[in-house]
Amino acid sequence: MNKTKETLITAFALFSLFFGAGNLILPPLLGFKSGDLWWLVTLGFCLSAVLIPILGILAHAKLQGTIFDFGKKVSPTFSLVYSLIIYAISISLPSPRTASVTHEIAIQPFFDTPYLLTSIIYFGLVFLFVMNRSKLLDILGKLLTPAIIFILLMIIGITLFSEDFNFGISQFKSPFTDAILEGYQTFDAIGAVVVGGVIIVSINLKSTATYADKRSLIRRAGWLGGLALFLIYAGLILTGALRHNNFDGEITRVALLTGISIQTLGSTANLFLSLLVSLACFTTAVGVVTGTADFMKSRFRESQLAYNITAVVGCLLGVLMGQFDVAYIIAVALPALMFIYPITIVLIVLNVVPNKWASPFVFKAVILMTTIFSIPDFMNSINLGSYLGNINPMIPLSDYSLGWVLPALVTFIIANLLRKTPPQNADDPA
Repeated sequence: MNKTKETLITAFALFSLFFGAGNLILPPLLGFKSGDLWWLVTLGFCLSAVLIPILGILAHAKLQGTIFDFGKKVSPTFSLVYSLIIYAISISLPSPRTASVTHEIAIQPFFDTPYLLTSIIYFGLVFLFVMNRSKLLDILGKLLTPAIIFILLMIIGITLFSEDFNFGISQFKSPFTDAILEGYQTFDAIGAVVVGGVIIVSINLKSTATYADKRSLIRRAGWLGGLALFLIYAGLILTGALRHNNFDGEITRVALLTGISIQTLGSTANLFLSLLVSLACFTTAVGVVTGTADFMKSRFRESQLAYNITAVVGCLLGVLMGQFDVAYIIAVALPALMFIYPITIVLIVLNVVPNKWASPFVFKAVILMTTIFSIPDFMNSINLGSYLGNINPMIPLSDYSLGWVLPALVTFIIANLLRKTPPQNADDPA
């Protein structure tokens, strides 16, 4: 297989593994509320939903291991606990949410059936794909992703050529930071450390290329997949902004996406939207469950039984949580994201920067500070911020739920200044 073809297939696979329920329903409503500041909202959303996840893929290209390798410079115990938390969140929230979104958009308009039936059938199919993971990369890259992109481009293109470029007034108090936090709900930073491992394993199953060749392939595919995500997100946000007069101001995420589809694709809207949702959500669920099963397999001496049991448990959790509606799952996810997302972002960045700036001491110091300053945002998300007294006003950016950013950055700089001995592989430029 030539390099161009291999890069395209891997980039398509990355796109489809990232592009799930949240990626589909979040951008249009962001645009709908953004008004003439849609471009600023796009930048904020893509910072947390595109740039950080792609940096996560680049970190995987450098490490070429599993999620466990992301935190091993802090300590093996931290890395294990972090990995277990990430996988527990992944199979309990974003994976089931894909089934819930599929039901609300793709099933309810046609059949009066319960969420439970959809979840059972949905995760039964997910299980079949997970157990045939050697074919995962080709199936995702060659068949599913082009269909997803085609349908999205139809919706975006029709809007751009049929609507006047008139925008409303932004409903956001802080468009840029609000969009960053909305990007958390895509789970894509978490997805990067999870599904990046899936890509690594899938490539290893098919290729005997050198470390350098695989690193180059993943980097090229990562940036190409990131560009595709950016263009699609920008298009969906702009689509929502241009149609601000077409819907009620209190419309939900799912209802807006459905309405836009009907206006752009006419009588065939439900059919196209059903296909889009099914493909986008399904590929994400497969990636999450496969990544979780891969990790548990690696922790139990490459035991296939551990892989199989994890796949079963992941799909059963999907059936259980998939019975709830989308709005409920998004609300439940917020506190977990406010705590674990900053730690994930910092781990990604530290694994991307040159090794000479990311010694074990730097990892420990920055992660500790990030964890401490994520607690107030977490407390605020569960309405317990009052217990912190006057601490919140003293933390820079805490009003934007980003109180961890400056402490992490300052700690990174100070820790590097205090570093007495060079880290291993300090001459590694990546």
